[in-house]
Amino acid sequence: MFRARDQVENEQWLAALDRIGDRLDLGGPARSRAADLFLSTLPESERSKQATLAASVYVGALIEGDRRSQGDVADAAEVSRLTIQKRWKELIEEAGLRRPNW
Repeated sequence: MFRARDQVENEQWLAALDRIGDRLDLGGPARSRAADLFLSTLPESERSKQATLAASVYVGALIEGDRRSQGDVADAAEVSRLTIQKRWKELIEEAGLRRPNW
């Protein structure tokens, strides 16, 4: 869970999430889920926030049925596909969700 202060302190990251969502043409539920995931799993290091943001977008879209490939999300978020590949499963577990079994 996150606090309202987390939202205020991370406005620039949430704006970046919206830009990524625009590039991917993500629906509102996927964007909202991604924002919740990002704010709930905020890393302390500024350096890790871009990776967490990208993984949050990927997982948010996945959970909401608005799936995008890791490559598409990586391109939109300007990170490597490997960054998302390494981070998304950990992010799901940090958020208290279960990973899909495909």
